[in-house]
Amino acid sequence: MAARMLLKQLIETGTETVSPLYPEREAREMVFMLLEHILGTKRHTHIIEPAYEVGEEQAQEVMQAFSRLAGGEPLQYVTGAACFYGRDFHVTPSVLIPRPETEILCRTALEHLPTSPSVLDLCTGSGCIAWTMALERPGAAVTAVDISDEALSVARSQDFAEEMARTGAKAPAFLKADILDGHSALSSLYGSGVRFDLILSNPPYVMDKEKALMRPNVLEHEPHLALFVSDDDPLVFYRAVAGWAGHLLSPAGTGIVEINEALGLPTARVFLDAGFSSAEIVKDFSDRDRFIIFHR
Repeated sequence: MAARMLLKQLIETGTETVSPLYPEREAREMVFMLLEHILGTKRHTHIIEPAYEVGEEQAQEVMQAFSRLAGGEPLQYVTGAACFYGRDFHVTPSVLIPRPETEILCRTALEHLPTSPSVLDLCTGSGCIAWTMALERPGAAVTAVDISDEALSVARSQDFAEEMARTGAKAPAFLKADILDGHSALSSLYGSGVRFDLILSNPPYVMDKEKALMRPNVLEHEPHLALFVSDDDPLVFYRAVAGWAGHLLSPAGTGIVEINEALGLPTARVFLDAGFSSAEIVKDFSDRDRFIIFHR
């Protein structure tokens, strides 16, 4: 068991432990974030309190966490938390870690929302999109769908009770359904006349052949069910989304999907071929094709 240690020693040990896998600056930043999560310390604590000691039990917990990072496990899975749209979300290896690019989808979606909208989030995963819509628009009625029981459990576990009590926001309704099986699950629940003002989705879109380009910590730890599609049919989920939207999107509604940057034009064509009047490609922070906004 690790003995009591000075905080500055833990920082040095952690950086050395994680550096073989990450650049030193990134490794040190991860160590600071981990220590803040476990100990409640700040990145300057070891400077203004050079004699700050960490007890045996907490030092052991920290060292075990360092080992998990050194083994390639993403920091967010080690801490069980990921920041998205200014809020902390609970995450486990059953769900993808929310990406900054997906915040663009949420920001764009909020620009298209009426005052009290109905929103459908397909392939919800951690629920970060669904919860963001519900919390940013307290009048919103949000429904979210996923095929994974484990992912739905994580999505339902998000704890924003304090914010909801303050704003009057309503928790999303999380439902199990395979979007490749069609929209009948929602129709049977809500009735055949159900319509949504906004339909969103960040479905699996990474082609199997792209695995070689991915970092090992993503490839080895994040759920493949939520990431990958066959090279033979990489747009299968977008055809499914287009089918759901064809039945469930309101006449003046908007759909937004996150996409594979290599498949922008073919993905837009899926929605145009499905009868939507427009399918606009939107770029991300790095000027890559990342989203499609579609309308009837």
